Amino acid sequence: MNSKNGYLQFLQGFEASLREEEKSSITIDKYLRDVKKFLFFSDGRRISKELIIAYKNDLHVKYAAASVNSMLAALNCFLRFIGRHDCCVKLLKIQRQMFLPEERELSRKEYQRLVKAAAGSRLSVIIQTICGTGIRVSELRYITVEAVCAGKSVVNCKNKTRVIFIPTPLCRLLKKYIKKSGVKTGSVFVSRNSRPLDRSNIWREMKALCKNANVSSKKVCPHNLRHLFARTFYSIEKDIVKLADLLGHSSINTTRIYTMDSGYEHIVKLERVQMLLTT
Repeated sequence: MNSKNGYLQFLQGFEASLREEEKSSITIDKYLRDVKKFLFFSDGRRISKELIIAYKNDLHVKYAAASVNSMLAALNCFLRFIGRHDCCVKLLKIQRQMFLPEERELSRKEYQRLVKAAAGSRLSVIIQTICGTGIRVSELRYITVEAVCAGKSVVNCKNKTRVIFIPTPLCRLLKKYIKKSGVKTGSVFVSRNSRPLDRSNIWREMKALCKNANVSSKKVCPHNLRHLFARTFYSIEKDIVKLADLLGHSSINTTRIYTMDSGYEHIVKLERVQMLLTT
């Protein structure tokens, strides 16, 4: 089989395989999107190692290395599924960065401006809930009326179960919001049809808030709130194992990314080293 439409027929089976592996719906959608992107590039040409390498080079020109590796990982998974292990390619080598680019890092002051700009709204409570617990935006549905009353939520995500404690000040804020919104049971943050809020709606609302809060839109997304929680927690506890457990990470190497300093903080530390060496 060498046509684009021919390989598209495999996507249904590939999707079923991913579901059997209990991949999240978000991951499945991404893998399918990435494979379709390659099939569009192939334009009906027979799949070969040379074609995959050409695609890899094309991606390298257009996207950041991390994005390229993410797309190649999905494509390699598909190639293994259809029995073309021989066409799998190596991911790009990325030198580990020791600090976060300042244009992407959300600071505590910027977070406070976001909360203030959204004051009195549902979005304000959502922002404080994510940043106060480190919860994923896809896990917000586990913040239920019952969980708020208990002061903790049991989250089932990525084949793992973990307990997320809700700090007392955040509990008070959530109880006030629950009373105002009239939610009696189940997820606290719901749409008009009483379904848990969609992550895309939250993302759009956060982006719309940027101008009023005077914060760059590049920094404002639910995931950056999670990063801010992780950096703040680590600055207090210095316990990366406990932080990994709080964030629901299987690998501490993933958690390390969340605890990186900003470029400014990195420079300050280097300057301290220089002072010690010269005094």
